[in-house]
Amino acid sequence: MSVTKKHLLGSVAASAVLALSACAPSATEGGDGGAEGGVETVEVGVITSETGPLAIYGQAFLDGFDAGLDYATDGTGEVDGIKIEVRNGDDAADPDKAVQLTKEYIGEGVKILTGTVSSGVALGMAEQAEQNQVLYVSGAAAADAITGINGYTFRSGRQSLQDVATAGTFLEDIEGQKVVVYAQDNAFGQGSADAVEALLGAEGAEVKQLLVAEDIKEFTSFSQQLKDQKPDLVFVAWAGETTGSMWQSLSQQGVFDAAPVVTGLGDVASYGAYGPVAERISFLSHYFADAPDNDVNTAMVEAVEEAGSEVDLFTPDGFTAAQMIVHAIEEGQGDVDAMIAALEGHSFEAPKGEVTVREGDHALIQDMYQARLVKDGDSWKAELVETVPADEVAPPEAG
Repeated sequence: MSVTKKHLLGSVAASAVLALSACAPSATEGGDGGAEGGVETVEVGVITSETGPLAIYGQAFLDGFDAGLDYATDGTGEVDGIKIEVRNGDDAADPDKAVQLTKEYIGEGVKILTGTVSSGVALGMAEQAEQNQVLYVSGAAAADAITGINGYTFRSGRQSLQDVATAGTFLEDIEGQKVVVYAQDNAFGQGSADAVEALLGAEGAEVKQLLVAEDIKEFTSFSQQLKDQKPDLVFVAWAGETTGSMWQSLSQQGVFDAAPVVTGLGDVASYGAYGPVAERISFLSHYFADAPDNDVNTAMVEAVEEAGSEVDLFTPDGFTAAQMIVHAIEEGQGDVDAMIAALEGHSFEAPKGEVTVREGDHALIQDMYQARLVKDGDSWKAELVETVPADEVAPPEAG
């Protein structure tokens, strides 16, 4: 990468972060190498999880961002004569730490922020963006509340409603079908159930939910309850150490014979968690390397591999964020209002194909995928079943 980076200093355990030297956009006129009549440098603050429970996702975002910035600037780190400098901050999936970093960056003149992989962090950063009138391109965080939260916040990834809409495509006709949400009784599971009700319920599905306490480790009775409800589709929202035993129980109680069982395809490291039932699960997917077939995706995969990493679930979110930021700088010359105007309604070729920033609420309209896992030696790999067109899974407009 030819883009300059300023890395956050200090250990993760430190009680305070060390200040980074400011490098706010320069307002000098002309100047060698600077944009005519505009700024010479724009600094971008990238805040995501480099440590903590979501570090693997944060690294995928960073890999994508680096590759995307290189791609969008033809390897120069500049656009229209404006040098783009990047400083990276670790939020460790801690909203308070992220807000502290955000305030620090904004105080030093940063007008563009991007990241994160944590929905709680993203909501806090969006609030700071509005209060301080800076551009914020949120990353992989999927919470629907981020869409339309304010005029300064944009998405570079998908949101939960797009996941749910993709799950609905496993039914030929949603009207009158019984969809049962099988999930843990926590914020994740409850939110998934609410999203299914809000979207598929609105399309005529009969939505039921079966929520299981997080401390439950024996699932036979719950699997039988699920089967007894005679669903037309089962939507599973599950995470954590009981995942394998939960899936095994569904198989043993014949749930897979009763109805399609749909869940979200996670990162590559999670493929082995489903056990021997992996081939029987219907997966909705945001992204895996072999799903899109276009030159931008190929360029991203090659760039990330050349850098010594592998593309994963949230790599395109970082790449797309970089594309959006470069376009905003080129059109808006570092002026926040002009950069916002440049992004609203903007369509472009991203790793997932053509995507569009919806003008009204800044949702990113994009293709989604149906996928399956197939045995690949001693491991598993994702295989594309069908590409679901962007307009078929576009979320209802927020606001």
